[in-house]
Amino acid sequence: YYWFHRISHERRWFWASHVVHHSSQHYNLSTALRQTWTGNLTFGFIFWLPMVWLGIPPEIVLFFSGISLVYQFWIHTEAIDRLGPLEWVFNTPSHHRVHHATNPRYLDANYAGILIIWDRLFGTFVEECKEEPPEYGIIKRIGTFNPLRIALHEWGEIIHDVRHASSGRDAFFYVFGPPGWSPDGSRKTAAQLKAEWHAERKEK
Repeated sequence: YYWFHRISHERRWFWASHVVHHSSQHYNLSTALRQTWTGNLTFGFIFWLPMVWLGIPPEIVLFFSGISLVYQFWIHTEAIDRLGPLEWVFNTPSHHRVHHATNPRYLDANYAGILIIWDRLFGTFVEECKEEPPEYGIIKRIGTFNPLRIALHEWGEIIHDVRHASSGRDAFFYVFGPPGWSPDGSRKTAAQLKAEWHAERKEK
């Protein structure tokens, strides 16, 4: 799940369906219910196939995927602060608030489903900072409550970018590059925004 979730943020093809979950500028239990309409179109299930090939019964894979989904419902809240020693092992509301934030400090972080140890292991863990409350939503605001627009806007933008691409390479990266990628750098990816934030901090 960690790698599926991480790639859903780092590759636009998968982000186009996952963006629905991050589109709310509020953070509460209803945010957890914002789920993709187009997830099956991205073939995200391929991330679970290696487990089946290794001999784990598909029903077990589905069962634990369901547990992970149910677990993550309760962490979509601002009502719960830190949870002491549990913060070292489990994904908590504090960790997941970071994941939903658009502040450069918090971008590309805390992808875990149940155990935050995966982010600690792979270098994507970021702790919530009291001095900088998370700002929720997506970097490029869409400014609408229309469910069709929310569910499909990124796919529409991908199609637009590919149609206007000046080369096959550009078309490929518009689809499979990181969200925000552009050939001339006129847009910014999350990694670029975070790098700029780190550079500004070093200069101060």
